[in-house]
Amino acid sequence: MIRPDSWIAQMARDARMIEPFASSQVKKANISYGLSSYGYDVRIADEFKLLRPQAKDFVVDPKALSDAHFSSCTVKEYVILPPTSFALGRSIEYFRIPRNVLALCFGKPTYARSGIIVNITPLEPEWEGFITISIANTSSHPAKVYAGEGIAQIVFLESVDACGVSYKDRKGRYQAQAGITLPKV
Repeated sequence: MIRPDSWIAQMARDARMIEPFASSQVKKANISYGLSSYGYDVRIADEFKLLRPQAKDFVVDPKALSDAHFSSCTVKEYVILPPTSFALGRSIEYFRIPRNVLALCFGKPTYARSGIIVNITPLEPEWEGFITISIANTSSHPAKVYAGEGIAQIVFLESVDACGVSYKDRKGRYQAQAGITLPKV
């Protein structure tokens, strides 16, 4: 069952599911964030890891990426992604997903219509942490990503029953991540 805004607001209060929590849509010349009809629009923080230009024979290997492959930056207003590149960022909000909830993430249409694709894996039952967000510029031109503004929408699905084995039970490798987290194997 997809959960409406009243349930999300209650879970944010009672279970500290989202912190900080914006109880309504915030727009004010921003790409919107905060509580929506059936989800929550998450914001991107001001810190990014941009993939460094590498030698032409470099292969992006999810089993062997390290901080040396990225340049880290903190921005005041926005970061510029080079054409056909990607960066990693993190959410401003910290999430604590209940045992009977799965959250799915989708990129904001404002970015999608600009050739910027956002990828976030599902937030599994009892996962918690800041969300690491992959941001790809699919266009042939540089693109801006605005810090402190909406980047993706989280949709919460509630089960009647709690899952048998949660992310926390499995001791998932991305549990309680505090910053931008690179792939772990």
